[in-house]
Amino acid sequence: MQELHLPWLEFSVTLPLLGAIYIGLLKNRNAAYPQCVILCVVTLICALGEWIDFMTFHIFEAHDHWDILETIFHRDIFVIDELNAPLIPLAALLFLMMVLSTLRTKLGRFSLGGTLFSEGILIATLSCRDPWLIIALMSLATVPPWLEMRSRKQSTRVYSLHMGLFIGLSVIGWWLVPKDASGIPQTSSSLALWGGGMLTAAGLLRSGIVPVHCWMTDLFDKAAFGTALLFVTPMTGAYMIMRIVLPIAPSWALQSIAIVSLITAVYAAGMALVQTDSRRFFCYLFLSHSSLVLVGLELLTPIGLTGALCIWISVGLSLGGFGLTIRAVEARMGRLSLSKYHGLYEHMPTFAGLFLLTGLGSIGFPGTIGFIGMELIVEGAVEIYPLIGTMVVLAAALNGIAILYAYFRIFTGTRHVASISLKARPQERFAVLTLTLLIIGGGLFPQPGVSSRYHAAKELIAHRHIKTVPVKHHKETNKQ
Repeated sequence: MQELHLPWLEFSVTLPLLGAIYIGLLKNRNAAYPQCVILCVVTLICALGEWIDFMTFHIFEAHDHWDILETIFHRDIFVIDELNAPLIPLAALLFLMMVLSTLRTKLGRFSLGGTLFSEGILIATLSCRDPWLIIALMSLATVPPWLEMRSRKQSTRVYSLHMGLFIGLSVIGWWLVPKDASGIPQTSSSLALWGGGMLTAAGLLRSGIVPVHCWMTDLFDKAAFGTALLFVTPMTGAYMIMRIVLPIAPSWALQSIAIVSLITAVYAAGMALVQTDSRRFFCYLFLSHSSLVLVGLELLTPIGLTGALCIWISVGLSLGGFGLTIRAVEARMGRLSLSKYHGLYEHMPTFAGLFLLTGLGSIGFPGTIGFIGMELIVEGAVEIYPLIGTMVVLAAALNGIAILYAYFRIFTGTRHVASISLKARPQERFAVLTLTLLIIGGGLFPQPGVSSRYHAAKELIAHRHIKTVPVKHHKETNKQ
């Protein structure tokens, strides 16, 4: 396997983890804030470095330059390929934008050390392909939100029950899947079917698929909005399905996942229309979009899978910025009710523009980064089942109506009187400008991103076919 020029992946993982320890030792939160921002910036630079370094090779996969864990486990642990290459910088960007847009008055309710720890664990998860390590890291990532809810004296029963079930299904499922001497899973036995079923259930639970989605609304209600946003936006449940479930699951199982995800997408879009709380509105909106990603991932056609991978990126950028906007408005106004008009446009024109841009970008409005991905996933779905394509369009339409409804409720309809300025700070304007350039730039110049995602889709499908061919068939082919 090709080797990167520098250990970008290890830097991206270790910097936030070591930074979390350092920030945790500081008593002054105001002094810790700028240092946390610097750590997030350096982590983003390392993540971008690994992506640029990888792109210079024009290959499907590569591993880190100084893979210390390789000497311990005797195999490559941190691996970058065309699937996770853009996901790592995207995750680092989301964490930087969230920390950068945090008001100093909210530092007591938003843990900087916990955020850096979660960032390190997330980047390690996205850099890993070993199933056991992915399961371990995703299990560890559930701890910071649980600790935060406990510190806020909130009930953790719903969250603990669902995350405990997720961990149990993941561990037992992968343990049941038989492997050969080299660790390659064997898919021909009945144990593989049971194990694959448990792993599929674990991935769907972690993605918040109906009817096991109530933990997500509970998390947004009881944890800090920034913590909940950073926990769900990277869509690690979809990453787990791609890395562990896709190579071993039969086609009928993947099509079942697509149907369940499609039902969730339409259901969540309808629920977003009737929410009166801004956090629950965002939760259902995100749940609908992430389910559309799963629909495309399980179509197993190059066009459909390309659309899903494109939407994965656009949802991370668009809904990440959308949630950032709601969080910034909440920091000034408190939790927002969508049952009445607030008329905040005059006081927050920057946030109003970003709210509308990111919301329309998430549903694939022309000229935004999500447009091509939505078109591809509809085309890929129609090729297999025309009804699925119709339902995807219906979910996108309902989401669009919900976004415009929320926009009018928050920013129009009345005249708000404020005694202090509610306008965006310079750091928030920088975050808004960055996300705007990425969303519009990706929509106006989509070819590089679409080409990369299409090549990744073809390679992933080819790797799946190789791994799912029975060993006996391989031997007969070699004899011929």
